[in-house]
Amino acid sequence: MKIAIDAGHGPDTPGKRTPDESMREYHFNAVVADKICNELSAYDGLEWIRTDNSQRDVPLKERTDRANREQADVLISIHANAFGKGGWNEAEGIETFVYPHRSSTEDSFTLAQNVQQQLVQLTGRKNRGVKYGNFHMLRESRMTAILVECGFMTHRQEAELLKSDAYRQTCAIAIVTGMAATYGLRHQPDTKERAQLPTLQRALSVYVNEQEVGTGYLIDGLSYVPVRVIADLIGAKIQYDGQNVRILKGN
Repeated sequence: MKIAIDAGHGPDTPGKRTPDESMREYHFNAVVADKICNELSAYDGLEWIRTDNSQRDVPLKERTDRANREQADVLISIHANAFGKGGWNEAEGIETFVYPHRSSTEDSFTLAQNVQQQLVQLTGRKNRGVKYGNFHMLRESRMTAILVECGFMTHRQEAELLKSDAYRQTCAIAIVTGMAATYGLRHQPDTKERAQLPTLQRALSVYVNEQEVGTGYLIDGLSYVPVRVIADLIGAKIQYDGQNVRILKGN
């Protein structure tokens, strides 16, 4: 099975960034694409290609031409969303798109449903559902194709998540898990131990005295919170020696 991984847009695409210009969309898309490829390496019988290039903005036609020429079975286009005319707003959540007019639409919709379900479950973000969209990457590709919007760059909280390596890893795991559920993918024998690692269930908003201070994660029924943020709030210091974390109480 061959998978085309598309990190949407490019490093210099105008306007594709947070309102405060602290993150360009491609920087999110490309890292998630990298992490997806890494996750796919744990499964048997897969190969993949990348349609984007970190050195230039690859035209959309060039991207779909390559996916079609290489006869990919599936195309996943990764994006971060935006709303409005450049400022912060309250639009939030995750949505996944398929093209409405194609013989493979039913297959794409099934894949989109599974990926959407995993993304919402693991991130804890608002479920905006599976939708139809007349986007080039969906319309001009000849294979099962979905376009995933992993959160809004124009929503303050989601923008911070989109900049987080932990959130990017969560999105990659969710997308690959949705693919595995759709196609019955099997882990390679030598990755059995990796497959038994703890399961990230969802992201959590962490509040101290009713003030939101960061993002934590629910992993195998246990809540994990950012220790440095909590330590700062209680006047403690953090020491990390590469293996252990020590919290030192303040005077």
